[in-house]
Amino acid sequence: MALLCCRAILRFSSRSYHYYRIKDLSPDNCKPGNKVNVKGWVKSIRNMKGNLFVDINDGSGPQNFQLVINKEKAIDTAYGCSVDACGVLVASPKNQLELHVDTLTEVGKCPLTEGYPFYPKKSYPPEYIRNHLHLRSRVNSMASTFRVRHEATRAFNEYLQRGGFVQIHTPVLTSNDCEGAGEAFLVKPLNEQLLKGMAKENVPLEHAYFDRATFLTVSGQLHLEAMAHGLDKVYTFGPTFRAENCKSNIHLSEFYMLELEEAFMGTLDELTHRVEDMLKSVTKSVIDRSAADLSVVRKSNSQDGGGQLEDCFRWIDKPFPRLTYDEAMHILQANEAKLKSPVRREEGINKEQELFLVEHCQSPVFVCLWPKAIKSFYMRENAQNPSLVDALDLLVPHVGELVGGSVREDSYDRLRRKLPNADVLQWYLELRKFGSVTTAGFGMGFERYLAWLLNVHNVKDVIPFPRWAHNCVM
Repeated sequence: MALLCCRAILRFSSRSYHYYRIKDLSPDNCKPGNKVNVKGWVKSIRNMKGNLFVDINDGSGPQNFQLVINKEKAIDTAYGCSVDACGVLVASPKNQLELHVDTLTEVGKCPLTEGYPFYPKKSYPPEYIRNHLHLRSRVNSMASTFRVRHEATRAFNEYLQRGGFVQIHTPVLTSNDCEGAGEAFLVKPLNEQLLKGMAKENVPLEHAYFDRATFLTVSGQLHLEAMAHGLDKVYTFGPTFRAENCKSNIHLSEFYMLELEEAFMGTLDELTHRVEDMLKSVTKSVIDRSAADLSVVRKSNSQDGGGQLEDCFRWIDKPFPRLTYDEAMHILQANEAKLKSPVRREEGINKEQELFLVEHCQSPVFVCLWPKAIKSFYMRENAQNPSLVDALDLLVPHVGELVGGSVREDSYDRLRRKLPNADVLQWYLELRKFGSVTTAGFGMGFERYLAWLLNVHNVKDVIPFPRWAHNCVM
């Protein structure tokens, strides 16, 4: 779009104009005749007879706000630039507030011909937008995504605070690989001379700073268990790191994890209730606060327009089914002809099979009581069948596994036999020795929750600055 030229830019004083964010320009806060100052980015320009109609957005919400500029004022503006406008509010023929501009200042130009990647009235695939991370908050659907992310973060924190949980800032640097899968990033100083100056006998040079191997955290769970043994209900909500050579649409090298731990909780029934209640309560809150943004994103990611929100979230009012691992295996084996991948009990349930179970149940579904051989050392052996552990996965549409959790092993002797490295985790054993209680907890990938909520097909598009193998831009 060519730059709209002008003969002069008017000077003005904004002292007599009251500044509003666009989301606050409602009949409850202001009325026609009010003198108002607004700021934002130009989203579209329409040239009509004696007026220019300019839509701007300041990032406060999904709705644009219309400026009406009399051409006689010869005011200069163009798509993509940032502006500061003052004028008088007027009710449009459709009874919507618009600003009849007295003065407008172009704060920052946006020369489209010099490399700006987004043109007006064009849509772009996620892969293209992802190549311009520094500018993608200017894309309407991405701005809505990040506002929903903010509201979901707020809603999870509010739910847990109401429930009496204490937030714990678990360490990003840790000496334990909680999952034991070898997917941790090793941390060491870049300065090799520093390492040589700190080196001790029998300590490898790359471990010299901390005198032991140190990693970026793959989970805060073990630290939460320590805190739960004195604080009862605890949670952490922060960045987590996995070194996986994987480009799938549900994996990232850096992502956010919500993890909970509750002392004096000893059954899977209690744990499934906690997970289900949290997800339903939080999702209701996000819908109440962010319905417009949710609709924008779901519409942009759906061929059918995304549907009505009440139709997309009917699961909120229905109980989630509970399957045992054996029951899930029976369903999959009975329908193996419909699956591309073979069903093997000893290998667990892959994503295709997870999504099949969700479709079969027509609902998010818990899979409980897993084989001990394919689950982690910290999960409690089932009292009725020691070959199983008291563990759960919650499977949901679109992403498959959303939540993984368990009752924690509370027997000192059993845990000692199962620990992969009893020396490094001696402190973890001692939790079962001094005033021990049974605890239970779970972890939820926050980006997976958002992808499910928003019907986004790749978790790279629900985090502001995604990192994955061979990609760490900015």
